[in-house]
Amino acid sequence: MPPLSKTKSSFYRRLYVAYLIEQGVASVPALIDATGMPRRTAQDTITSLAELDIECVFKKGEGERNNIGHYTIKHWGAIDPRWVAANAERLGQALGYR
Repeated sequence: MPPLSKTKSSFYRRLYVAYLIEQGVASVPALIDATGMPRRTAQDTITSLAELDIECVFKKGEGERNNIGHYTIKHWGAIDPRWVAANAERLGQALGYR
């Protein structure tokens, strides 16, 4: 498989992270464990979901302090989550994730 361009890898990463969040891999540590991506990349990718009109919100854990909680996808914007789910394995492989 030819290497991905920066634009394509960024797009794939955002789709894949949104998919993982939807599947319950919904915290930065969980995303790091699932993909092997650096913490900063995981954080930046979650933040950049808004650029695709994917609405991702952080839900603080009941009675927890600091940033204990999880992310949830409230709306996928123009992205079809069924397509992403059907192609998630291919996206993860293209990105070199576990």
